[in-house]
Amino acid sequence: MSSPLKIFESLDPELLKLVNRGADFALSDGVLQRKYKLLIAMAIDATLGAAEGVRSLAMGAMQAGATREEILEALRVAYYICGTSAVYTAARALEQVFQQQGRS
Repeated sequence: MSSPLKIFESLDPELLKLVNRGADFALSDGVLQRKYKLLIAMAIDATLGAAEGVRSLAMGAMQAGATREEILEALRVAYYICGTSAVYTAARALEQVFQQQGRS
């Protein structure tokens, strides 16, 4: 899956650099491991209705070592805080993520 920001490589490469630096700053290992930061971001995207973001962040979290169970627990927190809309968004996103991993 290509980045939705790819278009900015030609339109505004400086903006893209800023966005990427922000992502590196926010999501790099620190006191919190990268996988936990990605799980937090995924839960936020679920509450905002950003299915593509949930999909991308869940895949990134798994690449960083998160398990399916950790993803689902993070979504339980999102549900508790923000309600069922987070669960519906996550369901649309994770169906493809887990199918791609051969675990549907």
